[in-house]
Amino acid sequence: MTSLDHVDLNLLRVFQAIVEERSLTKAGERLALSQPAVSYSLGRLRTLFDDTLFIRTRAGMQPTPVALELAEIVGRALDTVREALRFAERFDAATSNRTFRLSLSDAGEMAYLPAICKALHEVAPRVKLLVEPSPVEEIEEALRSSRLDFAIGNLPSLLPRTRHALLFEEAYVCMTRKRQGLPEGKTLALDPFLSASHVQVRSLEHSHHALDDALRAQGVGRNIALALPHFVAVPGVLAVTDHFATLPERLAHILNRSDAFRIYALPVRLPRAAVTMHWHEHFHEDEGIAWMRALMSEILAGFDKL
Repeated sequence: MTSLDHVDLNLLRVFQAIVEERSLTKAGERLALSQPAVSYSLGRLRTLFDDTLFIRTRAGMQPTPVALELAEIVGRALDTVREALRFAERFDAATSNRTFRLSLSDAGEMAYLPAICKALHEVAPRVKLLVEPSPVEEIEEALRSSRLDFAIGNLPSLLPRTRHALLFEEAYVCMTRKRQGLPEGKTLALDPFLSASHVQVRSLEHSHHALDDALRAQGVGRNIALALPHFVAVPGVLAVTDHFATLPERLAHILNRSDAFRIYALPVRLPRAAVTMHWHEHFHEDEGIAWMRALMSEILAGFDKL
């Protein structure tokens, strides 16, 4: 049996990175190591476990059966070490230079990030924030492995699997450029809504696609003229077309700061989207996580009041 005294625990970090990235180059970038250093570590790992561990293929570095079995064990071990090290950290917001990793969609970046950054600048000027948008299906594992500290958005699929807190509820509205011939009133009637051409946003990071499910449940479909992966392109497209876009109300007002667009209430009543903050049970008691959680809750809890 190999003695723990003769094992460099950093080798396990390299192993986990290769398992998850399936690439020596990407594993090195993730760990800030050169490719020769990663290759050297892989050689030591192969000797340590007496197995090839990874086979180079066109699809990347494929783990052997031994590596797949080890991956779960190594992952749990590294999680335990990270949790132990976090308890050794005493968090002082005024002096800490800790980096928090946060998953947001581009809509969240536009709507919530300025207020969060302003607060950090005032009360924790050395704290760093790294925004890493992540597909919904990858967020739970990223939180568990500490690759993310928080995720914020409309994320109903994560509710049974993470610690979470409701921040506010968001209504949806419809927006189009100002022009002659638009319907009067604050609410867009159903017929103009159905006959309009629409921009659809299907973000991989968050659950805005649920909007169409809710509309279809009421027998309402949209004539989709353009499908986009992000909201950031929406105002530019609306400015040069007669398209309509359905989007979160707060984001619509942010994008309409130039007053170039008309904002309508929708012709059907839809459930408000719950915007929640998620973190992992393993780090619930971590001082820094608890502080950042309280800060973002305080800032964003009032966002339901436009």
